Amino acid sequence: MTTPDLWRLSASELVPHTKAGDVTVEDAVGAALSRMEAVNPQLKAVVIDLGEQALERAQALDAARRRGDATGPLHGVPVTIKINVDQAGCATSNGVVALQDLIAPQDAPVVTNLQAAGAVVIGRTNTPEFSFRADTDNPLHGRTHNPWGRHISPGGSSGGAGAAVMAGIGALAHGNDIGGSLRFPAAANGAFTVKPGLGRVPAWNPSQTAERGLLAQSMSVQGVITRTAHDLALSMPSLIAPDPRDPFHVPMPWRGPAAEGPIKVAMSKETYGYDLHPEVDAALDDACTALIDAGYDVQQVALPDVFEAGRTGYRALMGEVYAMLHGDIERAGSQTVRDIFAVYFEEFPPFAGEELLAMMAKRTHYAREWSLFMQDYPLVLTPFLPQPFFKPDRDTEGAEGVHEVLGCAVYSYLMNFIGLPAASVPARLAHLPKGPQPINVQIAAPRWREDLAVEACIAIEQRIGPFHPFLWEKMAADRAQT
Repeated sequence: MTTPDLWRLSASELVPHTKAGDVTVEDAVGAALSRMEAVNPQLKAVVIDLGEQALERAQALDAARRRGDATGPLHGVPVTIKINVDQAGCATSNGVVALQDLIAPQDAPVVTNLQAAGAVVIGRTNTPEFSFRADTDNPLHGRTHNPWGRHISPGGSSGGAGAAVMAGIGALAHGNDIGGSLRFPAAANGAFTVKPGLGRVPAWNPSQTAERGLLAQSMSVQGVITRTAHDLALSMPSLIAPDPRDPFHVPMPWRGPAAEGPIKVAMSKETYGYDLHPEVDAALDDACTALIDAGYDVQQVALPDVFEAGRTGYRALMGEVYAMLHGDIERAGSQTVRDIFAVYFEEFPPFAGEELLAMMAKRTHYAREWSLFMQDYPLVLTPFLPQPFFKPDRDTEGAEGVHEVLGCAVYSYLMNFIGLPAASVPARLAHLPKGPQPINVQIAAPRWREDLAVEACIAIEQRIGPFHPFLWEKMAADRAQT
């Protein structure tokens, strides 16, 4: 592979070369920056270019390796960071015009951990205002486009991250997830991610002036979006390194005890009143077949309560948002985001007062039901969305739009509410009238067992394959036509 083509390598493919020294970090980072220069103007996935300081860091890493210094597990891997997380010297704008000059005094734990592992930050990726949409657009940086085509939303709120990594801009893309913001972009772009469970990855923004609400603290998590499942296995152990700034981080090892015998997987195609699209149905079958072929014991069974628990969780979150964030949205948000939140509050009527406290308490009941269920079925395979991913700005189209975008995503925000890990894995490349479109499914795992979900993703990927080679061919063909 020639030096300009180094951007094509996954993190798992790149690291052995940078550690050995037969590929310099400077060349790897330079190739990623060249790729960014080539494709980002059409995508607007990366909104802050950090190329100059990335090359300086690359040169320093190369010099350190030549001196014989130890190299980290992500030595020289180009990564992006989402603009709602602190990175020293950069604005933590969260897609909000009023926050464009909020300069972070130091790195957030996830940035610290990535850089301590040897990763090199090449840019910062786009998010919707307040990082609270399943689509990515804002008045500060504009719209991010999906590399598969502008008829598909890039997802949100880590939409810039998902579009960037699948387009070849860096091998890893940081993102976060309070109701699906890692998994929506993974599904939209055909990428891999695992939403970590509660307390798994340390989190805190040094620039914040007040602590977040209790539900935001317990539902929001940090993670990465990748092109391959192996890159999740490579990168996640670095993300979970402890940081004393997060007092509720739990320093558990990445890998848990090995299972005795075949791992049982509960599969469900239940969509709770929404139509299950034939391509999503087929994607579940494809994932099921891949897991069975890999030695898993997949059974279609009834799950613990999903719809009530998920909707309760999101209504509780909306209650906290209404009490603690609604004023900021009204003061600093665009008319678009204010209108969207008005419909959110209709779709998910916020709990308030004693009822909010009661529903927050009931979270333990739902989590206990799932904990008991997972004693028998450690993995749960379900749809992520019942339909192929929606078009851009679908959530601006009133109640019907929000109902399609978020109302149906109960498998997503349920996992945030009860604090369980949940991976998103591409299982089918659907050929729809407007062109090829990835279909992802979700795999949930027990608390502290993100490794089980990632191993299942690897099993599926080994039999179905990743989707980025098809995407890159499409992107090249589309550029040739223009």
